[in-house]
Amino acid sequence: MIKPYYQEDCGTIYCGDNQDILPELSGIDLVVTSPPYDNLREYGGHGIYFSDVPSLLYKSMADGGVCVWVVGDQVIDGSESGSSFRQALCFMDNGFSLHDTMIYGKNGNPNSEATRYSQMFEYMFVFSKGKPKTFNPIKQSSLYYTGKQKYHTRRQRNGATKGGMYFINPDRNLDNIWIYDIGYMKSAKEDYIFDHPAIFPEQLALDHIISWSNPGDLILDPFMGSGTTAYCAKKLGRSYIGIEIEEKYCGIAKKRLAQSVMRLE
Repeated sequence: MIKPYYQEDCGTIYCGDNQDILPELSGIDLVVTSPPYDNLREYGGHGIYFSDVPSLLYKSMADGGVCVWVVGDQVIDGSESGSSFRQALCFMDNGFSLHDTMIYGKNGNPNSEATRYSQMFEYMFVFSKGKPKTFNPIKQSSLYYTGKQKYHTRRQRNGATKGGMYFINPDRNLDNIWIYDIGYMKSAKEDYIFDHPAIFPEQLALDHIISWSNPGDLILDPFMGSGTTAYCAKKLGRSYIGIEIEEKYCGIAKKRLAQSVMRLE
């Protein structure tokens, strides 16, 4: 087993290649990660090898575990690479179910592009090892709630409509498009974290950890970067494992996790 880079009661950081470390892991309840994709960012000179990751994750996860894979595509010679879809299919080929295809919308200042509309989202593929064992839906208020039954029409399979009295719940599950503010001091609140070139918002990690796990569960980020997933897992009373190949980024994550963390649950 590779020696931990940083360890505390609730979690461990490993500095190394996840393909060496993942075979040593088991019982993972939830993965929340955003891997480096295509050539959008330099990553300390390290090559990122994807092909074996889905099978290694599948073996390391508990039955009913969920993997949230946040990924997008690079524009190459005027066209998108399609890497995100190839990766999704690879996960399915390795036994995962595609439980949901969610969208991470970016509320920020887009770069103008000459031949296309500005790219302001990434995919959040939610894969599961069998049926997800945990779902704690985040709720939103219904715009149409009256507190009583109300007449509505619903479309039938044959295309016809059927009217009836239906009760409208005061709360319903969030839609699967989640929009977050991005940019300096928005995705996180400490400036040193932005020494990593591609962090995702803390709230994104918090929302997925709440949704797909319970306190005490084990959360993994195999491309840990600045440690957002591990930090949010700690805040929510989960255990964490982070794997990161670039020692500079391990240092950022260690500093982040070593500070006092206010529990949210």
